[in-house]
Amino acid sequence: MKIIVRDAPPRTTWALEQAGIHPLLARLYAARGVRSADELDDALARLLPPSQLLGAHEAATLLADAIATNGKICFVADYDCDGATACAVGMRGLHLLGATQVDYVVPDRVVDGYGLTPPIAERVAARGAQVLITVDNGIASVEGVARARALGLKVLVTDHHLPGAALPAADVLVNPNQPGCTFESKAAAGVGVMFYVLLALRAELRTRAAFSQATQPKLDNLLPLVALGTVADVVRLDANNRRLVAQGLKRIRTGHMPPGLRALFTVAGRDSRKASTFDFGFALGPRLNAAGRLADMTLGIELLLTDDDARADELARTLDGINRERREIEGGMREQAMQIVEGLFDPEQPPPSALSVFDPDFHEGVVGIVAARLKDRLHRPSFVFAASSAPGHEHELKGSGRSIAGFHLRDALDLVAKRHPGVLLRFGGHAMAAGCTIAEEHFDTFDQALQQVATEWLDQAALTHQLETDGPLPPEYRRTDVVDTLHAAVWGQGFAPPVFSEELEVISQRLVGEKHLALKLRHQGQPIDGIWFGHTESLPPRAHLAFRLEADEWQGVRRVRLLVEGHADAS
Repeated sequence: MKIIVRDAPPRTTWALEQAGIHPLLARLYAARGVRSADELDDALARLLPPSQLLGAHEAATLLADAIATNGKICFVADYDCDGATACAVGMRGLHLLGATQVDYVVPDRVVDGYGLTPPIAERVAARGAQVLITVDNGIASVEGVARARALGLKVLVTDHHLPGAALPAADVLVNPNQPGCTFESKAAAGVGVMFYVLLALRAELRTRAAFSQATQPKLDNLLPLVALGTVADVVRLDANNRRLVAQGLKRIRTGHMPPGLRALFTVAGRDSRKASTFDFGFALGPRLNAAGRLADMTLGIELLLTDDDARADELARTLDGINRERREIEGGMREQAMQIVEGLFDPEQPPPSALSVFDPDFHEGVVGIVAARLKDRLHRPSFVFAASSAPGHEHELKGSGRSIAGFHLRDALDLVAKRHPGVLLRFGGHAMAAGCTIAEEHFDTFDQALQQVATEWLDQAALTHQLETDGPLPPEYRRTDVVDTLHAAVWGQGFAPPVFSEELEVISQRLVGEKHLALKLRHQGQPIDGIWFGHTESLPPRAHLAFRLEADEWQGVRRVRLLVEGHADAS
């Protein structure tokens, strides 16, 4: 691993300090491209206006007309955390704005596959809906949208995924990444797009005198759900997304959240009064995602919709149990995947430029997580496939991929599809995460084709695992109150949480739990505890380490502890 230090322009750091930003935060923000304190203003008034979002006004008109005629509206959700929160935000928001007939369906990952398909459209029509809204899907659902419209449904597609060559012929399409959209936040999550549609709808209803600025329903109560979905979907936290997340966190910390979120904090053993983006990404998000991976995301959506505390507690405990099962399955698959990968190349040689792994025993609900683990371990674009369990599709493989910087995964799949027509039955996604379906007989062809693209696109520098850090930690900031200050800020994809790096003395080290390295370190002359989770190899007496800060509590006393992230190569 190569440890590099981000550049923090001194003038920018100084300007942020002069604006009242904590000196350490000023340095961290400057290193992440923040140029003025104005960019850090997370007030609601600083959110981008809905008028920038192409299709939002037309969506508002369509929905206002449906509300006026008491039309039945049905959401088609997705089976991940972004899709679940987007569905819950849409359902709760429409109820607040006067809709009385609102329903939803969520595709089954195994039986239905992803997105609005013709059978899903028929299911929505059979429920008597007049308006179909997709959330976190739909931009690739050309056939599903066509079927829905043929059945007489009005179709509103809200999505954030990258569009393909053909756009669906929906009545209205809202996606910041569609051609011609000037909305600045191209990284909006699906839940963020739905929230913006609701803002536009509320404005439209004001013009129709449904209410005034003073009496209009408050949509900011939905922001805790918007924040969770945005962080859990690992979209880039640009300035607008950071504002949405910050506003959601503020409400959660003061107890203003749906019962379902409160119950998730409880089962995860996290304190909502100190809620952070870490909680969203590593505690709440995985428990919601587990429903879509191993069971039915209806469980997750019902949790987010209920206003009954007892029901929320029951559903949260169920999801916690499913998540434990998911971890067990993932652990077994990860070990198996690593064994397969290690058999693909000489351990003395670097791994191939891209990795594709399949085993008949893999569970399709967990392939994405295992792909992420492989990518993290070997620093290669990685795809993991499982056999489809859908009736009639037994000879198909469903794959999920995760990528590294410099390798746009969806574009790579597009090139594979062009070079090898018929190999990819379906595909879609983003730069860093994508999914696809192939025939089992084409696995080797896909593997070689993806490796070829990776060989062409990635040079040795891109294939070298680099960890960006914030350099040495000044000793005066080795305090629990500073840890709390860092913890309270908004961090995530594209706005990485602070990781410091420097040479430390290793006083002692021992294995705990057979897979973690407990450390006694000396940081700039002072002893401090450290832990390296998932690492078992011993360190030299002096080591250049990358680490995060944590406040550890023991017998009522809080102390700073270092969470080691990496060790610089000797070279």
